[in-house]
Amino acid sequence: MSGTVGWGIAGCGWVARDHALPALLSDPGARVVALHDRDPAALARMPVEGAHRSTDLAGFLATPGLDAVYVAVPNAAHRPLVEAAAAAGKAVLCEKPLAADVADARAVVTAARDAGVLLGTAYDQRWHPAHVRLRELVPELGTVTAVRVVYCCWLPADWTPDGRPHDNWRVDPVRAGGGAAIDLAPHGLDLAGVLLGEDVVELSARLQTRVHDYGVDDGALLTGTTAGGVLVGLHVAFNTPDALPRRRLEVVGTRGMAVAVDTMGQTAGGSLTLYRPGPVDVPFAGTSPFQAQFAAFTAAVAGRARWPYDPARDLALHRLLLTALSGGPA
Repeated sequence: MSGTVGWGIAGCGWVARDHALPALLSDPGARVVALHDRDPAALARMPVEGAHRSTDLAGFLATPGLDAVYVAVPNAAHRPLVEAAAAAGKAVLCEKPLAADVADARAVVTAARDAGVLLGTAYDQRWHPAHVRLRELVPELGTVTAVRVVYCCWLPADWTPDGRPHDNWRVDPVRAGGGAAIDLAPHGLDLAGVLLGEDVVELSARLQTRVHDYGVDDGALLTGTTAGGVLVGLHVAFNTPDALPRRRLEVVGTRGMAVAVDTMGQTAGGSLTLYRPGPVDVPFAGTSPFQAQFAAFTAAVAGRARWPYDPARDLALHRLLLTALSGGPA
């Protein structure tokens, strides 16, 4: 296709408003032509001019010039939106995880494949500039033996991003499909494979419900092994106060170790240090992971580049995670 890619945003919560929308508005190859949310107030809070705003999904998908849809609704609502967008011939960038359960995730991937449309999973941590740089450093570490991820935050039941009344669906077992583990662990599980070039193939999980009283896990430890034998450990939590150190990524090898601090998140901040054995600060670009992610997907929709991540691979990781969280065989 020629010209700019017309984007629609389905689900106008704080992530879409504060991170996805600014990323799209900063991309000269993209324009936001449509917004969809069942809540008119959420639509009204999206600071963009000229976009068609609709509480009706069919009307949203019929917007002239719409080429791609970013799906940012609660996990359990991903499937009908992706199926409808795919049937309408729109490329889809769907927030992680693909769905709240394996059956819906499989249906999402199938719908896009059968419709012949591009489907991507919005694992923004793939695109953090520190993680992109770290991936380049992995060969310098020798034989990699372990990847360790700490990705924690504070998320009480009444959490709200900006002081307005907010329905915290991330702690609703039906709409989210779980708690801290299903919300945060997908990032580390995906990122380990992206950094190493080989995915986790065995995984086990231990869930914690210790601080918050909301019926889903508020913490979890997950341990896994890649096909090549690298150990992967993930600590994720909704019960770690934000004032504490709570975000760290380590890749350990026989000749060195790379440590990223405060990079797991939606912004381009944090630090990256290479130890071989003394510490060396590693600079990286200041591009936000959302900006890089949307630029890459926009270029793929426009035919200027290839989207490098197969949704079948994302589905396999989702199945692996949910099997581990259910206590089934890894």
